[in-house]
Amino acid sequence: MIDNPSALQSAPLADLTTLRVGGPAHAIVHCPDTRSVVEEITALDAESERVLIIGGGSNLLISDDGFEGTAVVIESGHVDFGTGRESGRAHVTADAGVAWDSLVEATIDAGFGGLECLSGIPGAAGATPVQNVGAYGVEVADILRSVQVLDRRARTLRWVSPGELGLGYRTSNLKYRDDFVVVAVSFWLNDDRLSAPLRYRDLADRLDVARDSRVDASLVRDTVLGLRRSKGMVLDADDHDTWSAGSFFTNPIIGSDDAPAVIARIRDRVGADISMPSFPVTDGVKLSAGWLIERAGYAKGYPGPASPARLSTKHTLAVTNRGGATADELLDLARDVRDGVREAFGVTLHPEPVLVNCSL
Repeated sequence: MIDNPSALQSAPLADLTTLRVGGPAHAIVHCPDTRSVVEEITALDAESERVLIIGGGSNLLISDDGFEGTAVVIESGHVDFGTGRESGRAHVTADAGVAWDSLVEATIDAGFGGLECLSGIPGAAGATPVQNVGAYGVEVADILRSVQVLDRRARTLRWVSPGELGLGYRTSNLKYRDDFVVVAVSFWLNDDRLSAPLRYRDLADRLDVARDSRVDASLVRDTVLGLRRSKGMVLDADDHDTWSAGSFFTNPIIGSDDAPAVIARIRDRVGADISMPSFPVTDGVKLSAGWLIERAGYAKGYPGPASPARLSTKHTLAVTNRGGATADELLDLARDVRDGVREAFGVTLHPEPVLVNCSL
């Protein structure tokens, strides 16, 4: 509620996102646990106040004009380990505001495995099923046990199963809607402290094991963190390559009917002898957005050191704020890259972050 003592009137939102851009909201309310989240949102709904939910802010690009409403920041919370009666499997349940990487670390410290391939991903635990976060061969869909949501229309809390969420590549039916708010999440764990099967070839090679092997979860975590740091994908206030929303574009999926023509066009441009990463998926093929961006002529650090908005110097898939960029400048860069890839290859890239009061 706006008169809450924890609220700041006309408060800027930039400091609440990893891109560090965004104008003001009417107010910002910080909620330390599930109960306060439910109470605040219910009270704001009763006042017909628009609400923007912010967790870790790692997947948001908020316009320079800000948000005409109140930002509810979900932070901190509880973590509980247990064994499910329905299966006997170990699991962990966390409030939505728990920092994701802290949750991954806590599971390993407690002697469990299963989440380690998702180490180093910024943001809050509650955001992970919304986006069906994934990395290094593991997606949230592979490990998700259940999600507790606040139904804002019915003003009730309920647990929903993964099968109800429409989980797909970097999406779910929780994305781009605000009537359901995630307030807690539960994930399956391995109780032998071994990792999930290592499906990602580069990760298995780094660990010098065969693909689909299971190894000590802490070793996998350390290796994943090293790989992510090398790409500027572990938050560091002193490293502007991490002032980003992570991968700005999702990897494009080309339907089976269109794939031969698209791949032929790409090979015509880059050369038939160039190895092109591609991955078979249901009814099509998934291409590498980062590879397409580079082959379309957008190098790391594009458009150069004079620009406040640049592609990461470590990873072309990240749009970064070099310290003084505006949201409009970041969007202009993203449009430039998107349009260049489409012109070069006939492939349209789509943004991964949620855009608030702005569009690409």
